[in-house]
Amino acid sequence: MKNLLLCLGILMACMSACQDSDESSSNDATSPSQSTETITQAPPTSQGPLPITDRKVVLFFGNSLTAGYGLSPEQAFPALVQQKIDSAGLDYEVINAGLSGETTASGLNRLDWVMTEQVDVFVLELGANDGLRGIDTEETRKNLIAIIQKVREKSPHANIVLAGMMVPPNMGEDYAAKFRFLYPELASQYQLALVPFLLDGVAGNPDLNLPDGIHPTPEGHQIVAKNVWTILAGLL
Repeated sequence: MKNLLLCLGILMACMSACQDSDESSSNDATSPSQSTETITQAPPTSQGPLPITDRKVVLFFGNSLTAGYGLSPEQAFPALVQQKIDSAGLDYEVINAGLSGETTASGLNRLDWVMTEQVDVFVLELGANDGLRGIDTEETRKNLIAIIQKVREKSPHANIVLAGMMVPPNMGEDYAAKFRFLYPELASQYQLALVPFLLDGVAGNPDLNLPDGIHPTPEGHQIVAKNVWTILAGLL
């Protein structure tokens, strides 16, 4: 049952990307000025080029999971990470650049527009949409590598955190295995910090997902924030 719930939760996570993609799929292929209309969660958000700040920057770059779909801004996990940073007395500002419906390809296209300033930590949470659509894992790998390389060109000293994701077995056992190993392989190859599975402890638990059965509740985001903080804290 536990494994079944986990699989269902993984499917829900991927479905979140699909649902949000339906809502903003036209934005994925449009100009950045059109795409910003869907960036609504977790203050401060990057609704354009990064804001200038005197504090060090932790940039969260992802899809609806990062954007905090269905929640008030302060309930999304990037904002909760900011609370942990502040409680630790660290001089970092979290910027939420989550965009519902984002794929690795559209994220790569958006990156230049967002990263106009140096960042100190870049949290990369993309790939669930690719998995749901059955995009070749080599294409997803290529796009993630391009994002990683571009971040290092723009912010050579930035630490990069890669948030791992999975797809359900009904996508095909071979595909699911390739997708599951993609994130640790990239983390090893490019010396990235890795959150093994972003939704660990949340996926498959109906009490930790919204009534749509797809997006994490505020309590679910608390757990996601802990998953991220476990890896992020040592980098700050």
